Amino acid sequence: MDYIKHLRSMVGNEKVIMVVAGAFVFDADERLLLQQRTDNGQWGLPGGFMELGENISDTARREVYEETGLQLEQLELFGIYSGPEHDKTFENGDQVSLVLIIFTCKQYKGDFIKVMMSH
Repeated sequence: MDYIKHLRSMVGNEKVIMVVAGAFVFDADERLLLQQRTDNGQWGLPGGFMELGENISDTARREVYEETGLQLEQLELFGIYSGPEHDKTFENGDQVSLVLIIFTCKQYKGDFIKVMMSH
C-alpha cells in the first residue's frame, strides 16, 4: 500500500506531518553528493519520505539507493530539523509539515546511476 496516497485519500490536501530522511554522502576526496531536481531545478541531498514499517536509517538508505544507486553503509546522525520553516506546499496543493532527519555517510558501495527526480 502506498502510505501517502492512502493518507491523502482521507485528508485531501490538508497539512500533515511527514518524516523525511536523507544523507550527506561524501566520497574519499570529501566531495559532497548533491542531486538536481527536475521539478524545480534546485540542488539538494538525496532522500525522501519514510514508509510504514521502516526505521529512519532504512528510509535514508532506501531513498539514497533509489535516487543514486549507492548502498549506504555506516550512518551517523547529523541532525533533526522541524518547524514552520520546513513546511511545504506541493504543486498539487498537498501541504506538509516536515520532520527531517539527516545522516552523514562516508562508506558506501555501488555505482552512481542517473535518475530523473520530480517529487
